[in-house]
Amino acid sequence: MEHEVVGSQSITQITIIDGDQFQLKLLSHQLSIQGYKNVFTFDVGQTAIDHMRGQESASTVVILDLNIPDMDGLEFLQQLLETGFDGALFLVSGVDKTILHSADAIASSHDLWVLGHLNKPIQHAQLEKYLSLLDLQESKPLIDEEISTYEAARFRSAIDSGELINFYQPKVSLISGELVGVEALVRWEHPDDGLVLPDNFIDLAEENEMIDGIAQQVLSRALIDSKVWKAAGIDITVAVNISMYNLDTREFISFLENELLASGVNPQDLILEVTESKLMKDYSLVLDLLTRLRLRRVNISIDDFGTGHSSMAQLRDLPFNELKIDRSFVHSAHDNPSLRDIFDGSIRLAKSLGIKTVAEGVENEADWRFLEGFDCDLAQGFFIGQPMQVAQLSEWKVQWAERYAKLKV
Repeated sequence: MEHEVVGSQSITQITIIDGDQFQLKLLSHQLSIQGYKNVFTFDVGQTAIDHMRGQESASTVVILDLNIPDMDGLEFLQQLLETGFDGALFLVSGVDKTILHSADAIASSHDLWVLGHLNKPIQHAQLEKYLSLLDLQESKPLIDEEISTYEAARFRSAIDSGELINFYQPKVSLISGELVGVEALVRWEHPDDGLVLPDNFIDLAEENEMIDGIAQQVLSRALIDSKVWKAAGIDITVAVNISMYNLDTREFISFLENELLASGVNPQDLILEVTESKLMKDYSLVLDLLTRLRLRRVNISIDDFGTGHSSMAQLRDLPFNELKIDRSFVHSAHDNPSLRDIFDGSIRLAKSLGIKTVAEGVENEADWRFLEGFDCDLAQGFFIGQPMQVAQLSEWKVQWAERYAKLKV
């Protein structure tokens, strides 16, 4: 059974799948009031899948009840993947929350973007809040639909010809909302394929000894851009990701020292982010090099904390002064007691070691509100700001100040 609601919102299509006819009518009515157009409702999962496969324009939003009559929600998610769906997914269920969170994890593991959970009976205010966040974000988080394959020689040419560019994602204070730093994120500006994300070339670079070339270009550009911001009155730190391959020799430290001297940037304004899962390749070498960097007053951050295998002793010994909690323990933690406990434990651990904390993956207002209940220092994520080019930061800063003022009301 299918109904269409006509309205004026910018979202292309909303597809709702729910075995409860009353719920379908209620949601259609709520969306109609909010002005959304092209809303399709189905009480049978297979009919919804057939509809989505036959549409020329893809749905932007799918609202899925996990308890549809003809197939379970997990089977629907598998078929949804096969349609090429690339929008936002809302999971709805009246079952135990642990099942809802497990379905969330399964969807996310397949690169489906789960924007939120809707509990029955769905509240108008809850639905409106989530959809307004979708309009704010404009696009899904940076997840590649398909990993492209490039030849090593072609990528080496990209490095040599300056095709790599920096984007920057803001980090803000949870206490004041103030912009305190950015993270540099590399992109490949491919002349034919457009903007290529790192998942498409980082492994290639590491396997072909090109990772130093990437790190050096990103670092050099980040230091130059840092001076541009300072000249504009924006005094912030800049973080650059480094690979364990960059720490295989001491040449990287020499390069870093030379770049800092040439740029005139204060070492304390630079943060090097090292991924936790790659830290322990050679513990003694890592300990030596990171300590040398800290002696030079460069900040060291442990990235994606919670996804690797660092022991408490290693966290104690290594000279980190910032800990970034992985997005998988932040996004939707407000609705998941297990994630809440893990997040709380990570914050307490960092505080006991005197380490600054950053929450990654703040993708909606609910994530932001969740962080307000903890002694976390900084936040980063799509709700705050998407990765942007250097010239866009000043405009974003003004827009964020306006949004933050509304958050505090």
